[in-house]
Amino acid sequence: MSGRTLANITYRGLQLTFFVLVAAHITLDPGYPWWWNLLPLVLSWALLVAAHRWGGAPDSPRAAREPVEVAPPVTGRWTARNSPADRTPSHGTHAYGQTFAIDVVAEPEQGTRPGFRPLWPLARRADAYPAFGAPLLAVADATVVRATDRQRDHLSRTSLPGLLYLMFLEGAVRDLFGATRIVGNHVVLDLGDGTYALYAHLQRGSLAVREGDRVRPGQLLARCGNSGNSSEPHLHFQLMDGPDPDTARGVPFTWQGIGVPRDGEVFEAPSTASRPA
Repeated sequence: MSGRTLANITYRGLQLTFFVLVAAHITLDPGYPWWWNLLPLVLSWALLVAAHRWGGAPDSPRAAREPVEVAPPVTGRWTARNSPADRTPSHGTHAYGQTFAIDVVAEPEQGTRPGFRPLWPLARRADAYPAFGAPLLAVADATVVRATDRQRDHLSRTSLPGLLYLMFLEGAVRDLFGATRIVGNHVVLDLGDGTYALYAHLQRGSLAVREGDRVRPGQLLARCGNSGNSSEPHLHFQLMDGPDPDTARGVPFTWQGIGVPRDGEVFEAPSTASRPA
């Protein structure tokens, strides 16, 4: 068992201990101050910080790599969010190999994507967003090493109550069950040379490939959804140095003809027919 795997197990064990202590305090009244229940959370946070500094940070030897150039995983008009062009780790953490991850949301026409609303509507159906059902494409010659699409596509979390629910309750519970519940339905491709591509938050039942399949650039893999730890239908894309996001480190990428779009930047990805062979 690797050190990172052991750290992940300990981290989730401490989180689970917190929930057990809270439940015990409510039902049994053990007689000690309630804030003692927070000790496992503090320890889990300290462990997470130490683990990231120890083996996941971008300046660690295995993570210090030149960007890998791949084809864009989408076609059409999209907007970048949480981009590594602006900061790393792009999502505020090195966990799950996310150091150089990027989120993209489809915006085929200005104003067609529902925006954030403070209070109402609390949530929207996934199919209200133009990204939902958009084709996701292979970025290189590769082998499919992971492919799953059984998790449901949930409602959006694009109101203030919905976002708070996602951040402080839903996200914490998903984190207890590991990377699969965080990334939702997903595909992992082995690109060779120790590089793997992860596509997260896929639409339920949309897989067009199976584990073991060989794919070529531009080949349909699945469709964009809203499964896992996701606020709205979008693609979360990242490169990693291993197939398991629980233990992998992030690898920087650049998209052919696009580069790495900055946060909020609108970009146009060419269709598969117009991409260079």
